[in-house]
Amino acid sequence: MLFEFSFYSSLLLVIFSQGIIFALLLLRKGIAADNPSNVWLSAFIFCCSLYFAPWMLGFAGWYDAQPYRDILFYIPFQQLFLVGPLIYCYTQSLLNPQFSVTKNVRLHFVLPAVYLVYCLLMWIYDDFIYEGYYFYASGSDKDFEPWYQYAGLASMGFYLIRSIRFYDTYNEIVVQVTSFADGILFRWIKTYLVAFLILMSLPVIFDLVALFYPQATSYAGSWWYFLAYSVVMYYLALTAYSNPVVQKMAFRVYSEGNQQRVALGTPDDAPPTLELRDQEETKKLPDLEHWKQRIERLIRDESLYRNPELTLLDVSTQLGKNPTFVSKAVNQGFGMSFNDLVNSFRIDAVCTGIANNEHQQQTLLGIALDSGFNSKATFNRAFKKHTGQTPTAFLALIPKKSD
Repeated sequence: MLFEFSFYSSLLLVIFSQGIIFALLLLRKGIAADNPSNVWLSAFIFCCSLYFAPWMLGFAGWYDAQPYRDILFYIPFQQLFLVGPLIYCYTQSLLNPQFSVTKNVRLHFVLPAVYLVYCLLMWIYDDFIYEGYYFYASGSDKDFEPWYQYAGLASMGFYLIRSIRFYDTYNEIVVQVTSFADGILFRWIKTYLVAFLILMSLPVIFDLVALFYPQATSYAGSWWYFLAYSVVMYYLALTAYSNPVVQKMAFRVYSEGNQQRVALGTPDDAPPTLELRDQEETKKLPDLEHWKQRIERLIRDESLYRNPELTLLDVSTQLGKNPTFVSKAVNQGFGMSFNDLVNSFRIDAVCTGIANNEHQQQTLLGIALDSGFNSKATFNRAFKKHTGQTPTAFLALIPKKSD
């Protein structure tokens, strides 16, 4: 097989091969662990690797020899309409174990399929009917047509926005229905979304550079763009692979009139629902003080806060009320989310333990774990949020208070 090794082709080949290896490893990992999110990520990394393959192979001499030139012409290596739906489905499957490929999800892949058919028809006509270059008479690759590049960029931008909105909705859900939100917010997801934004921004950045340095648009000058793209892609693959997410909170967001609702659990469970961004949120609940006292008595006095996996559903079930009502009662009565409320009770328990000199018999982390926290990082963040100081700084004040 033809491949002319040079500085340009070899460096891209190294990163390309790493991308393909990561894609295969993620596919194997996803199948072995029955984890669809890794399969989606594998497809995304594979498409990103194919994106700069024409430049790598072009520098390796493929555009100057047959049949390699036709391979580059008729195989759509740059799947710009496919990248966006893949990152969107990856984000959803990562955060929601209930996510599946439904009819609505398949609609996102209609446009990529249409483009594949378009490429197939061009090849059939040129190779079997015209028997020459009709669509490629200009000698330029259709993947680099301006309309396709800009339309693909718009598609990726659309799905990036949808992914960010889904992640924001997820964040809103977990702080309202769990007491361990900090452990499942997966803040590194922002990292790969930012990396994807950088991938999208690179064409715009290099177009701006070309205004001052026209040579940047030359074939050799464009190599720097694809090198930058491949490096960001490699970082994204490495970051995602090294930050596995095991999500067990299933949910489904849907609209009912003007109200956005969340179904908690799987469809077979006849799940309860929770309202998001309720238009009547400011309307005070009846008997608010009564329900506030009941919630506080249940969580604090009966020590429910010591359960590290306590959820809003657990509390609403014991109160005999629906989750939406309990969530509103918490928000209005205590002025905070369910997650923050439970953590405040846990912090109070830790402070009580310190006041009783329990920290002299066991570690501070041990007291925190006994109080319902599930990790040191979560405890440290919650402690500083509720007391304004770190646990170490708080302990340092204890001797002064006892003097």
